[in-house]
Amino acid sequence: MRHNVEGRKLKRTASHRRALLRALTVSLLRHKRIRTTEAKAKEARRFAEAIITRAKNAYLAEQAGSTTNIHARRVVARDINDAAILKELFSEIAQKVAGRPGGYTRVVKLGQRIGDGARVAILELVDYNTERDENAVRSRAKRMMSRAERVARSRAKQAELEAKQTPAVAQEEAPAEEAVIETTAAETAPVADAATEAQPTTEAPAAETAADGDQAKG
Repeated sequence: MRHNVEGRKLKRTASHRRALLRALTVSLLRHKRIRTTEAKAKEARRFAEAIITRAKNAYLAEQAGSTTNIHARRVVARDINDAAILKELFSEIAQKVAGRPGGYTRVVKLGQRIGDGARVAILELVDYNTERDENAVRSRAKRMMSRAERVARSRAKQAELEAKQTPAVAQEEAPAEEAVIETTAAETAPVADAATEAQPTTEAPAAETAADGDQAKG
């Protein structure tokens, strides 16, 4: 029996298991959210949180006035072999989790995988995935509401929506009336122009007949 033996072997040797946890941690710090099996997620969570804690302690000490902690960066660099991720860990990520006393990650279970039936989960950084927290707060508040409160809230939303739609309908009707007036003016304008153009043509033949009469008399 395995007494006082913590952790999961994951059916791998020690070196293979260490390499797996390093790869999962680098992917987690790069993408802030990864999907893997539940057993791997739980093991990677322990591994990643130890690294984040070391980076956070170094960041807080440096903010308090201490010199740059090169030793902490070298220790973490043994497992994080990406220079960009290492720099982001000791600056942006450490700053974001500075006020959190642990629990930087969460494991969200997704159920069993169709192919092999393995239990799948999502491992994510809590401070970079706040949408799930907001949804949980809203759903919890909704469950705590009574039926009368839910009905009153629904009616208030409906009244607000109708109030927003009423000015829009009025604005749509006003341009329609202006368009009718413009079309009426456009239809009457060509008639007047035609009348003015037709007048000189009727006077011209009269002037020509008068001139012919004078020549005949002469």
